[in-house]
Amino acid sequence: MTDEPDPRFLRSRQAILDAARELLLAHGPVAVTHQRIAEHAGIGRATVYRHWPQPEQLLAEAMTTVPLPFFESPAAPFRPWLTGELTSLARQLELDAVRAVATTLANAALWNPGMDARRAGFAAAVSQRLASALTEAERAGELSLRGELSDAAALAIGPLYYRATIERAPADAALIERCVAAVGVWTSP
Repeated sequence: MTDEPDPRFLRSRQAILDAARELLLAHGPVAVTHQRIAEHAGIGRATVYRHWPQPEQLLAEAMTTVPLPFFESPAAPFRPWLTGELTSLARQLELDAVRAVATTLANAALWNPGMDARRAGFAAAVSQRLASALTEAERAGELSLRGELSDAAALAIGPLYYRATIERAPADAALIERCVAAVGVWTSP
């Protein structure tokens, strides 16, 4: 007897996750149902239930498959790079599907320890990437940080998240510039 999982099990699991991610990004969390995933993946609903008995478990797992591309590749000069990253993030947060994923994650984390762990992992990844980039900018002499490096993500991203999710309005260039300025004093490279 082997400990290797059945290839059919792995294929159906992957098909379910792919369908869940596609539905999540296209239609938001409300679309991640066993029925819609089964239809989208072309498999039986019972197969979806075997892998994930509870819809919130499936949603949580689907959310972890959504890529997190922000702040991955910092580049000098850092101020225009950060402005571009925050602009890209703001444009993503204007999309209903992305806004739905972000707010669902924040909401579900209040009551679900698994979702809270995912939220914490997401926050840590974003904060660490941004902190690393800002540290490079400081070493290059382009930035003098204001306050604690651990607050940088809240200062830079917080206003964009608020504008997108609470006000449901786009972030303009002036707000993005204020977010860039909030992390520190920028100088020419």
